[in-house]
Amino acid sequence: ATMAESPHCFYCREDLGGKRFVRNEGRPVCVRCHTKFCANSCAECRRPIPVESKELSHKGRFWHEECFRCAKCYKPLAKEPFSTKDDRIMCGKCCSREDAPRCHGCYKAIPAGTESVEYKGNSWHDECFTCFGCKRPIGSLSFLSKGSDVYCNPCYDKKFAKLCVCCKKAITSGGVNYQDQPWHVHCFVCSSCSKPLAGSSFTKHEDQVFCVDCYKSSVAKKCSGCQNPITGQCFGKGVNVVKYEGSSWHEYCFNCKKCSLSLSNKRFVANGKEILCSDCGNKKEKDI
Repeated sequence: ATMAESPHCFYCREDLGGKRFVRNEGRPVCVRCHTKFCANSCAECRRPIPVESKELSHKGRFWHEECFRCAKCYKPLAKEPFSTKDDRIMCGKCCSREDAPRCHGCYKAIPAGTESVEYKGNSWHDECFTCFGCKRPIGSLSFLSKGSDVYCNPCYDKKFAKLCVCCKKAITSGGVNYQDQPWHVHCFVCSSCSKPLAGSSFTKHEDQVFCVDCYKSSVAKKCSGCQNPITGQCFGKGVNVVKYEGSSWHEYCFNCKKCSLSLSNKRFVANGKEILCSDCGNKKEKDI
């Protein structure tokens, strides 16, 4: 080519004869104008990528080689495998962490293969799944929940469980409730023979509970008439009791010693240990 045929920059009209230039869409452009008007902008630093720099591209976006890094750890990826997530370039390791579930305790990723706990749709690192009370890791121990919090058994019992009236220890399951007081099933026993009373008939006497047999033989007062124990039931019916000067009778045993007349709600005469109706009492006095 002759001097007259030397190309000129499309933008600044600089004579490009003997100089380095770039053709853009078939038009000659000097290096300076190419950087200013034609170069792609780096997706990371937003600056132009000049001709002399190595340019990397992916899905219609461009980077300086030194700007093509993992968005999380900033590792250079020009010669490394990479992935994209939400338009961000990431190395394989960081992408795996990004996809991993988040710990409900520390909110950091739980990488695949890491020991973890899943409970009620949430995940924890093994060391982050701790008791809300003592803050110790639950590990392989059993636990209980209250609302969104988890507790080891000792902390749950200390904070929420009812205490047995007898042994003062926590009732963790089952239990018996008597007169608004909680008992362990194994603590709710006869005060005399230690027979379990849950589901059985029993009687209370002076803040102690007794099975029916022990109450009859050891606790219940004896009827001065029939000498049998006076209990709350007889033949399936409630029993009325008559008391007089320290002695007690079944109502149906409170009869005149002579004529056997029932003295319930009637006037009577006491003659030593004998109880007499008025008529028999008067006769006894006349005989004397």
